[in-house]
Amino acid sequence: MKTDIPFAPPECIGIIGLGLIGGTLAKTIRRIHPRTQILACDSDEESLTKALKEHVITKGTLAVTPEFSNCRYIFLCAPVQKNESFLEQLAPFLHEGCILSDTGSVKSSIHKDIQSRGLSSWFIGGHPMAGSEKSGYENATPYLFENAYFIITYDDISLKLVEEYRQFIASLGCIPFLMTPEKHDFSTAAVSHLPHILASGLVNLVKELDDDRESMKSIAAGGFKDITRIASSSPVMWQEICGTNREQIVLLLETFLQSLTSFKEEIASENQATVLKFFQEAKDYRDSLPIKKSGPLPSIYEIYCDLIDEAGGIATIATILATNGINIKNIGIIHNREFQEGVLRIEFYENHAMEQAIQQLRKHHYIVHEREEKKA
Repeated sequence: MKTDIPFAPPECIGIIGLGLIGGTLAKTIRRIHPRTQILACDSDEESLTKALKEHVITKGTLAVTPEFSNCRYIFLCAPVQKNESFLEQLAPFLHEGCILSDTGSVKSSIHKDIQSRGLSSWFIGGHPMAGSEKSGYENATPYLFENAYFIITYDDISLKLVEEYRQFIASLGCIPFLMTPEKHDFSTAAVSHLPHILASGLVNLVKELDDDRESMKSIAAGGFKDITRIASSSPVMWQEICGTNREQIVLLLETFLQSLTSFKEEIASENQATVLKFFQEAKDYRDSLPIKKSGPLPSIYEIYCDLIDEAGGIATIATILATNGINIKNIGIIHNREFQEGVLRIEFYENHAMEQAIQQLRKHHYIVHEREEKKA
């Protein structure tokens, strides 16, 4: 849905919740639209003070105030369940042409709440597919959303406002992706919520089965760490996600359990052809994803680098590495970066090459994010 509607940066934007996502949104807006005023509300006075000191926001408040009526866009960036509690506070300050949005990873529940409050003509749902295991304003960066998918959902709002919102999201360096709230929740339950549950379940299983010497914990190698890395995310956040996207998660868990039970029976009956097909189909589909990763056994030497989407950006980095004799195994833009910092993923054949690359890129003032496992 594209039109010829001209886009102009808004004069004022409100952000409720100045954590990782809200802070990243504020820093991104400040970098790209420096003249836009940013009004932020957060219960953490320290985050507000730091954002003001860094000139990221124009003003910070500890509670919703009438000043939010001056905002063209208001983003709800608090945890999913808390976002809904702010709707009643913000309702008196919504005006004609104002767009109320959010950045939560569950959409159906907030759309239903919006409809029940009669606020649909102002609301457009948003979900940036980017993030990190880390939380808080101190971990927000002005490049985390760069080239990441940003899912947009809506019901009864003007298509003109949807297009304006789409253009604004695109102006931040994101890739707008329109979906219905229901399709969004089913899709994210499959590719985001279910994997987090499985990762946490596997970690808990190993914890329960481990001996007094913690033998399993001691020998846990790259494969176990790779597949369970996302289990390190905020437990409170995932408790809330399971509560708000309960139906879709339960449906997918039931489907997965049926699949797992069926595969268990194939192994028990020594049906080698079916077992081979199971792994082959998974490998073929996994290898077809835009960015390939090594299997569970080999070590992965990779870094993630902040990069502005501009002509020659990747070529410049490749040239820096090549002139220093550093071989690249794989390189590519990450569009879905939930719980993974950095825009550009670079993989190497060996640890020495990775360490050299980090040194050279930081020497050229690039922000480089290392895999946590490599720091250990």
